Amino acid sequence: MPLDSFRLYAPTRVLFGPGQLAHLHEQPMPGKTAMLVISNGRSTRANGYLDRTVHELTQAGVKTVLFDRVGANPTKEVVEEGASLARRCQVDFVVALGGGSVMDAAKVMALLAPQPSGDLWDYATGSTGRHLPLERPELPWVAITTTAGTGSEVDAIGVVSKLDTHEKIGIGAPDNFARIAVVDPELMLSVPPKFTAYQGFDALFHNMEGYISTKTNLFGQMVQLEAIRSIGAWLPVAVRDGANLEARTHVAYANTMGGYSMVVSSNCSQHSMEHAMSAFHPELPHGAGLTMLSLAYFGFWAERHVCDDRLVAMARALGRTDATSPEELPLALHDLQVACGVEDLRMSDYGFAGTRDEALRLARTARETMARLFSADPAPTTDEDIASIYMKSFR
Repeated sequence: MPLDSFRLYAPTRVLFGPGQLAHLHEQPMPGKTAMLVISNGRSTRANGYLDRTVHELTQAGVKTVLFDRVGANPTKEVVEEGASLARRCQVDFVVALGGGSVMDAAKVMALLAPQPSGDLWDYATGSTGRHLPLERPELPWVAITTTAGTGSEVDAIGVVSKLDTHEKIGIGAPDNFARIAVVDPELMLSVPPKFTAYQGFDALFHNMEGYISTKTNLFGQMVQLEAIRSIGAWLPVAVRDGANLEARTHVAYANTMGGYSMVVSSNCSQHSMEHAMSAFHPELPHGAGLTMLSLAYFGFWAERHVCDDRLVAMARALGRTDATSPEELPLALHDLQVACGVEDLRMSDYGFAGTRDEALRLARTARETMARLFSADPAPTTDEDIASIYMKSFR
């Protein structure tokens, strides 16, 4: 599709801004009984977000069933368990309260719960998915995000891992958007500095990858450049001072814009590459993996000279206002990493060996499981090209 054309379908009603959770009960709900999905950690309860959400839903006349088993990288088994609970309890809709992993898991639970098969991989793609069409409409779902990273509150795809085959892939459907999304930066004030940085870089790369993708367009570029500017200016502030609500709000805005970037354009192979990394090493935070890859990844495109003008524009958006060469983008990214305290991330700390064989295995896994994102790259690549990026990223 040419630059001056785009297709946009983004039907989610978004409540954005500080204090917006308190207005959830005012919205029309898609039913009377909901499965409320949270993580398997303590923060949602400890910070009072669970009680506040239950109160809002109760005010709206909604009864809730709690599912609290979602981990940092949601797995096929956990999604199937949640979908089974939704079926047994005959809920009308699903509510996700948490970060990107919770939202991804919940939206896929909403997709799977009405289907005749309880095996998620019947409807998955990737190298082992059975690619069956959905037989029944998805359950509606509502997103309440407590982090600023994935933009999952406004897109229709959730990322799920199948650990035995080392697959981490996106599963969704054209209409699997949240009915309502609450993006309240007050719920993000408690995120620790390290994870604020990881999540912020994830949001950044959604927009950066979209900006260089073959699916870029006028609407996407407007969203992407503004989000890149917001991250460059405000993420270091949010990392240094998590209580700074203005900084949290700007980063949350960039996060949601990253979701719209994915809706109207596409991520590129950097995301496929990181998904392969965390499929083999699930303890690796997604944003940390992306950050590890980013200098070599965008340096690769700078060396290829296939999208120089866009790389220069992003360097300027990140604060190098006088940038004239694409090679300045990795320098700007490094400056941002230093400002956020994540410049010393090491693949070796998460169990990677740094061998050529490992790099080729990761490259092939990335392409096999999420080939669609490689098709959005600014130019074709080989497995050897991708392996070389992994090798340059290794420390």
